[in-house]
Amino acid sequence: MSSPLPSATTPIRSRDDLVAYIAGGARVPGDWRIGTEHEKFGFRLDDLRPPTYDGPQGIGALLDGLCRFGWERVTEHGQVIALLKDGASVTLEPAGQLELSGAQLSTIHETCREVGSHLREVKTVADELGLGFLGMGFQPKWARADMPWMPKDRYRIMKSYMPKVGDLGLDMMTRTCTVQVNLDFASEADMVKKFRVALALQPIATALFADSPFTEGKPNGYLSYRSHIWTDTDPDRTGMLDFVFEDGFGYERYVDYLLDVPMYFSYRDGVYHDASGQSFRDFMDGRLPALPGALPTIQDWSDHMTTAFPEVRMKRFLEMRGADGGPWNRLCALPAFWVGLLYDDAALDAAWDLVKDFSRDERHVLRDGVPKHALKLPFRGGTVRDLAQRALEIASAGLARRARLNEDGQDESRFLEPLVEYVMANETPAERKLALYHGEWGGNIDRVFSEFAY
Repeated sequence: MSSPLPSATTPIRSRDDLVAYIAGGARVPGDWRIGTEHEKFGFRLDDLRPPTYDGPQGIGALLDGLCRFGWERVTEHGQVIALLKDGASVTLEPAGQLELSGAQLSTIHETCREVGSHLREVKTVADELGLGFLGMGFQPKWARADMPWMPKDRYRIMKSYMPKVGDLGLDMMTRTCTVQVNLDFASEADMVKKFRVALALQPIATALFADSPFTEGKPNGYLSYRSHIWTDTDPDRTGMLDFVFEDGFGYERYVDYLLDVPMYFSYRDGVYHDASGQSFRDFMDGRLPALPGALPTIQDWSDHMTTAFPEVRMKRFLEMRGADGGPWNRLCALPAFWVGLLYDDAALDAAWDLVKDFSRDERHVLRDGVPKHALKLPFRGGTVRDLAQRALEIASAGLARRARLNEDGQDESRFLEPLVEYVMANETPAERKLALYHGEWGGNIDRVFSEFAY
């Protein structure tokens, strides 16, 4: 079972406290949960533009409207920036992309009901405001300059820092959407095995969920442009984390990695203090330029952990970060894919057997190649499609053995059906949209908003 969460104000005395914080997230298998998060693009029905925060069609009005369903407001400087209810939250990404961070649930059936309920609530309010929402990995029509910025101080700091370390960081912030799932581990050894499997297979998820082939109304040459964007965002806090596959990897090595990730901020007394580019190690020594003499708390460490963006991220659980956003059925499929692979011992063993002899170069070939080629990327005499098919077989068997049934007696493997169909057709969602664009849409990207909105 996970250890009690330390108080946010607990001071950090040493590196050992940081290790203990992560280790305290371990849970016995009976307590493992599923936390699913997804983002989506809002647009105004009259002109398809992304809504600003303010105004009668603004994101602020949408958040207020959602409160009728029992959500409680979270404010910053008097403006609503998030909603909370029953262990879940609705939050804003930098350009107003709306995110549901789901509650910790026991089954994919519950996850899918949660997602469905949320989308119905959003649509109810959005229809009244003249808004729509679209699930894709990258904004298909509007330029970076067209994207609004939400009134969150955290994003102000990141907006200033991002151009210093990469060319596409502001695109990541304003024009991308993802779906991810957060999963538990039982011990350090279990974490290591899951982390390695998840990193090695993250490109397979990217390929299966590839759905970002347009930039500013035109094909961009990628199937998952969202995934490509991460390659030029910030090399200090992104990537495949090759050290995870080295002997001796564990909690301590990951803490050392995070300590080497430059800070963004420290949040104290309702104020975000700009610490961008500064060192958490210096913070622990009381030498942080942004807060001279101050020492970090557990909350500072927890916040800092959220500012690393590798393909798989560890907090007190593991986050799978490789998939483009998409429609309702894919928001259910992503947690099903990873739960099937990681929450059943036989499936985890089979998944490890599939990837354990991948070389470092092969892992990078997969990571670098799938944004353009997805399932059709050549690999070991076959293609990524072959890997995806085997991974889905393993996941399906894992879900069947979990035997978490709905009221109709169906297990969770049913949620993999969209992914199986993509593999059988050897065609990603991105390729299907490209075919429509070059065919019946006649090159008019506006059609994506009417035909693929929630």
